[in-house]
Parts: sequence; structure tokens; C-alpha cells
Amino acid sequence: MYTSFFGLNEKPFSITPDPRYLFLSERHAEALAHLVYGVTESGGFMQLTGEVGTGKTTLVRTLLSNRMPENADVAVVLNPQLSPLEFLETICEELGIAVAEDSGSSKALIDRLNRHLLAAHADGRRTILVVDEAQNLSRDVLEQVRLLTNLETSKQKLLQIILIGQPELRGLLARNDLRQLTQRITGRYHLEPLSRDETAQYIEHRLRVAGALGEIFDAGAKREMYRLTQGVPRLINQYCDRALLGAYGLEARHVDRRLVRRAAAEVSGEERQRVWRYWALPTAAVVAGLAIVATLVFTPAADIFDGIPAGGGETAAGLEASASTAGEYPPESAPPAARVAGTGTAAAAPAESIAEPSPELEEQLRLATDLTGPAVAMNTLFGLWGLEFAGAFDTACNDAEAMGYACLAQRGSLGSLRLLDRPAILTLTDSRGDDHRVVLTALRGDQAEVSIGGVGVTHPAAEISSLWLGQYLMLWKPPSGRSMELGPGSVDSNVAWLRQSLAAIDERYSALPLDSEVYDAELEERVRRFQRDNRLDVDGLAGRQTQIIINSLLALDGTPRLVTARLAKDARLAKD
Repeated sequence: MYTSFFGLNEKPFSITPDPRYLFLSERHAEALAHLVYGVTESGGFMQLTGEVGTGKTTLVRTLLSNRMPENADVAVVLNPQLSPLEFLETICEELGIAVAEDSGSSKALIDRLNRHLLAAHADGRRTILVVDEAQNLSRDVLEQVRLLTNLETSKQKLLQIILIGQPELRGLLARNDLRQLTQRITGRYHLEPLSRDETAQYIEHRLRVAGALGEIFDAGAKREMYRLTQGVPRLINQYCDRALLGAYGLEARHVDRRLVRRAAAEVSGEERQRVWRYWALPTAAVVAGLAIVATLVFTPAADIFDGIPAGGGETAAGLEASASTAGEYPPESAPPAARVAGTGTAAAAPAESIAEPSPELEEQLRLATDLTGPAVAMNTLFGLWGLEFAGAFDTACNDAEAMGYACLAQRGSLGSLRLLDRPAILTLTDSRGDDHRVVLTALRGDQAEVSIGGVGVTHPAAEISSLWLGQYLMLWKPPSGRSMELGPGSVDSNVAWLRQSLAAIDERYSALPLDSEVYDAELEERVRRFQRDNRLDVDGLAGRQTQIIINSLLALDGTPRLVTARLAKDARLAKD
């Protein structure tokens, strides 16, 4: 409902565990490191505890999705309220061990499990058991867990076990009659809620992953969120989601402290009827109007080059008309430059992908480990802009500034990178925890082209996202070579550039006189309209992201693109 209004690709605060949204606070990073160590070192018996909603399940999902060794077989028990026999049957079923003929006999099931573990060990595979909500395990099942730890060779355990649970698990395992099990636990970690600063960073992280390009929750809202939730991620998700819905209902582009308090009251059931009436102010006509605006702004742009005469020169109206055909780009990810500028006149096209099927992405990264450092990636990025790289990563942004360029380093999503339409350095983390810097050179539908150590390869965008936590760094060219934020009261030659650029993009954004260097109220209104049309934070300030998208719409020569140049090239190839 509110995603298009805030320029988001999806709801950022879903309570469903999604590894893409994992926020690695200091404590979460340590907990994940403990889990990774437990599954990569033979014989690990790990215990992870934390309060309700602190992110235990999300950590486990992250571990299972992209941190598990390639030679690992995993059995996951999500419902621990089982009898010892049912517990064994569940483990066998998870590992693909036939149990029908042995059902009803614990000894037969353990014998089958032991044979399976020995065969897996002989094949060089390791077997891992993950038990969630382990605080609900009965004493008899915990005794069965202890007996499973006896399955071993002369040198190592055959089964690695991870118990995940609420703080009650620690009290349960502290019982005297379970001391034999407790003594076998080789690693323990207790997950704490987020701090106040981490709460603010967590909110911004999830918004960036969902595609937000500007601030939605102000500083007061973040402080209030921490006061009300005490840093528990699940509560933060619930309150933030409801606060965004409330802001949407009020047509407010920012969430303040008042909206956070109302969201908390609504979620917790306090003043439910009064709060809901307050948020239900918009009529059906207003909601319908927002839907119409969203349809106009986010028209798909996949086929906009079909039928364009050679040489380009299309007007904005002509491109909008040709954009009505549905295509491979979802509405949320259609690049503004393709919607408006469209001719794809950028001189530096993204690198070609290799023709032959490539190995899996992780294998490519590991083979090129020596070539996925920050300096090599920065050299590739500089090369796309036609710049000379001095060789030192730490001073690269200063070098770029001396040449009239600037760095933009932050977190985001592939959706936000589509909008900015610039190549970017991404930090990918493989299942071993090793970081690799690659350069995203093109986005085409659900495929992404990246340069790994200078070699261009193509992979599904989802595969890139699975190894990427959102960090990116890109280059852009500020007007007059100076990176600065322009806003009401600014007096600078860059203001004249802003006026002239907006007028060149669309006469609706024109603010006269075009040569004025004063940022007045009329220009602020035009900037707000531009930001609203291009899914930016509507604050009336021409910051870095606003200026980058202006440059994209102007289709400046020598600017490498992620999306627009690729679309133009495809159109020319199809015509030929």
C-alpha cells in the first residue's frame, strides 16, 4: 500500500525472517561468527540464546542460506515439542533417511542415523542439526540430544548440533540432571537487543535494502522507537511498519515521534479505535488519486526504444507514450533516465558479459580472490569513467575529487542502484565469510553484469543480492566539479546549473530566471516536484542523489550507465 508512496521496492519491515535484511550489529556479527565457527569446525555443539524478537531466527536463516559449507547436510527441527521418538523421526526425515519400517523403535532409528552419518563422513560430508525454540524441549528429548553427541569416530563427532532458544534455555540446561549435556556444549552466545544508535542504523539499513533513497524516519522518531522497543528488532519492525502506514494515510513524507507513538499504541492495542480513526482520514478518492499518480510515475520502461527512429531525438512525451508496453523491468525498478531522457547517449557502455556459461558466482570469487581487493575494483570503476587510478584505494576518492568527480558510499539495494543508473563497487561476502569487491557494470531485467578482477560475467541479480548486504561505492560528476548540497538560501553558480538542468529535463520543472544563482521558494517547489516524480525524498534540497539523477536525465556524454546505455544498445542491435 505505502511502498510506491515512499519509493520503496517492497515492505522493509516485514517480520518474516529474510537474510537480505540482516543487520549485523556488533552483537549480531559476533553471534553469526560463533555459528559459522560451529558449523565449519568438526564436533561443534553450539548454544545461541536471546530474548523474543532479537533476531535469532534471522541469523539462523542467514547461516542456512549463504554461510553453510558446501559439503554440509542440514537437519532443521522447528517444532521441538516432540517425543524422543518423534524427534529422531524428524531428524531422519530431514536427512532423507527412510524410517517407515523402523517407526516405533528408537534403537533402529539411531542405528540407521549412525550408518548414514558414517557414510556421509566417509564421503567428506558433515551433518548439522539445528533445533529452533529449544527452550521447549522436554527433559527426555534433551537426553536424546546428549545421546546423539555420542555418535562419533575415534577422531571426531559425526553430528554437529546448534540449539537456538530464548533465555529460558540457559536455565533449563543449568539443571543438575542435565549437567552431562551442558558440559558438551563447546560454544555459547547470548544475543542482546540493539543499542540506541544501532536501532537508528537498523531502521536506515532496512529502508535502504528496500530501495529508499532518502531519510523517512527523522531523528526524533528513531529515538522514540528505541525508547518504546528497547532495541528489540521484532517490535521495531512492527512499529515501523505501522508508522509508515500512518504516514501514508496522512500523506506525510516523513515519520516523526508522534507517528511512532501512535503506531506503538495501535500495535499494542492501546487507544486502538481512536488511533485507527485518525489514520483513516484519507477518503477513497485520495487513495485512488495516489494510485493514479503511482501509475503515471512508475510506468514500465523495458520497451521504450522499440520503434524509435535512428538517431534518437525523442521528446519526453514521445518516450512516455512508448513506455506503456509492459516489459522486463518491474515498475519499481524502471530507471528515471530511461523514462525521460531515454536516448542512451552515454559514451561509456557497460562491459560485455562472457559468452560461455560461467561457473557459480562463489567459485568465481574464490578463484579470483587475489583480484577482488578494493584497489582492483576501484581501478575498474575509474576505468569505466575514463580516469587514471593512482593505485591507492584509501586516497581514491580524494584523487577523484581533484579531477572533478565525487564518491557516494552508502547502503542500498539493486533497485536503488537502478534509479541512480551508475556502475558501483559492491562488497560480496562468500559462505566462508571472505569479502570480495566487484564492480556492478550493468543491470538487465533479472540479470546483473559484474566485473570480477577485470573480467565481465553475468549472473542472476538474485544471486548477487544473496551475497551482498547493501554496501556500495560509486563515482559521479558534480556540477562545476564541486560536490555540495543546494537548498533554500544557497547562492552559488551551481544554483544556475540546477535551474537550467531542470528546465532542460522538463518545462514543468522550470524556475525563472534560468541564470539566477539564488535558491528561492519557486526553485524549491520545482525541486520538490522533481523529487516526487523520481521517487526521491521530497525535502526540497538538491543533494547528491537528486543531482545524480538530474545528470542521468540529461544523458551527459562520458557517463557510464547501469541500465540506460544497455537499453539503447539493445535497441540498436535489434534494429540492425
